[in-house]
Amino acid sequence: MRDGVADCDRAQAEEAAPTARAALDYPFAEAPAPGEAVEVAEGVLWLRSPLPFSLNHINLWALRDGEGWTVVDTGLSYPAARDGWEAAFAGPLEGRPITRVICTHMHPDHVGLAGWLCERFDAPLLMSRLEYVTMRMLVTDTGPAPEAGARFYHAAGWTEAQIEDWRARFGMFGKAVSAPPQAYVRLVEGETLEIGGDAWRIVGGNGHSPEHACLLRERDGVFISGDQVLPAISSNVSVWPTEPDADPLSDWLDSLARLKREVPADVLVLPSHGLPFRGLHTRLDALKRGHDVSLKRLVRSLREPKRAVDVFGSLFARPIGDSMLGMATGESLAHLNCLARRGLAVRETGADGVWRWIAIDRGTA
Repeated sequence: MRDGVADCDRAQAEEAAPTARAALDYPFAEAPAPGEAVEVAEGVLWLRSPLPFSLNHINLWALRDGEGWTVVDTGLSYPAARDGWEAAFAGPLEGRPITRVICTHMHPDHVGLAGWLCERFDAPLLMSRLEYVTMRMLVTDTGPAPEAGARFYHAAGWTEAQIEDWRARFGMFGKAVSAPPQAYVRLVEGETLEIGGDAWRIVGGNGHSPEHACLLRERDGVFISGDQVLPAISSNVSVWPTEPDADPLSDWLDSLARLKREVPADVLVLPSHGLPFRGLHTRLDALKRGHDVSLKRLVRSLREPKRAVDVFGSLFARPIGDSMLGMATGESLAHLNCLARRGLAVRETGADGVWRWIAIDRGTA
């Protein structure tokens, strides 16, 4: 699947995360089973939907909204996720209707059942503009696989067999997403939504996805972080064939700095994966520190020219098999492009059409 709803374990995360996790406060030790819910704050229910991946769940949030519920994120479009919603409708959601569907971003585990929920309850979909437009584009992009994408993965160092496997799987995004609504309500960074008489401020994010939307209830410090901040893994930040020269890692690191400025340290963070926690600024600092370590290690590895697939060992704590190849390649390219943007490495294209990066000697540059 193009987006990845599971994240690679990064070598830097193995180094930095244990101390950071120990510094976080987890007020809820047990996650709800599918179809059940835990009230984590006034009028805020925590639900959990299964995923058929190594990252086996996504957290969903139901916000009491008058006589119904505004839900934040939806789960993947597959039977077990629908079954969980059916149980929740009859159980903790008390048979009350869904009044609005908010999706923090366009990845399939977040928007997969948005169309199904919106149609069932005649509810509007709320997303940022870039997330909605990107979702609509990917749903219709069913193939055949573009040659530009094949050239991109060849340049990254993939074998012909790996490229053929990518061709065969191209268009999987649409199979994980129910037909999306043909219209939406735009979420804009800095604006507020009234939900159940409370003001929720839209806090933007970048890097993991084009225009991620988090939600902050300032009166009691409840922060729905989506995938922008996670407690135990670092969000996937990747370069994709549609924008091969992008620098999403710089965008993501800038977003972390902006979150630290705009969101108080003592909020209750409600992430899309893992457990709710307190200690936002501690976690933001650890994420930045971890990527700084990765970039320094990567520079040291580029004393000799290397392809994107050659630097996995500098970035990830475990071997990368074909099931994680696309995400690992995207993450490697994100780090390599970041180094190039900072003037620490240069990319050269060989006669074979393959990219190779080499560190710039800052002493002689």
